Amino acid sequence: MTEAQPVIRQVSSRVVYRNPWMTVREDAIEHPDGSPGLYGYVVKPDFVLIVPEEDDGFHIVEEYRYPIGRRSWSFPQGSAEADTREDEARRELLEETGLRAGVLRHLGRMDNAHGMTDQGLHVYLATGLTKGEPRRERTEQDMRQRWVHHTEFEQMILDGVVTDSSSVAAYLLWRLRRA
Repeated sequence: MTEAQPVIRQVSSRVVYRNPWMTVREDAIEHPDGSPGLYGYVVKPDFVLIVPEEDDGFHIVEEYRYPIGRRSWSFPQGSAEADTREDEARRELLEETGLRAGVLRHLGRMDNAHGMTDQGLHVYLATGLTKGEPRRERTEQDMRQRWVHHTEFEQMILDGVVTDSSSVAAYLLWRLRRA
């Protein structure tokens, strides 16, 4: 499949805000009919998400998520540069759960929120797990971890307990690859 030419033309671009984790850009654009527009979006590095599978279930983590103001269950995840994604997936798994993957398999890449960021999500399946102690960062000190059967995870999604869209999408990818 070849990439089509962009339908929207960038006229100019400027950085509106920047910190060590993200950049907010504002672009003046031109639509196909020539009409002007404005587009603001967040530039962030891609991240990895790990589906740690064991005994027909998964190891998941829960932590307080400041932007939504509550605790949230999800698969382990974290930022990763292009040349270190597999290594970072292994590090994030160990850091957040204490688990080491005997086998790590790339399940696919998805866009995180394509209407507001350029950030991609790389999903890995971790199997052949060996238990150890988590090595959490200071920002993860409130993190909890548990194992759930895949049917319980599905129910957690349906009940609105798991609301992290990346984890829900990764679960669907896991199901499709498994079939």
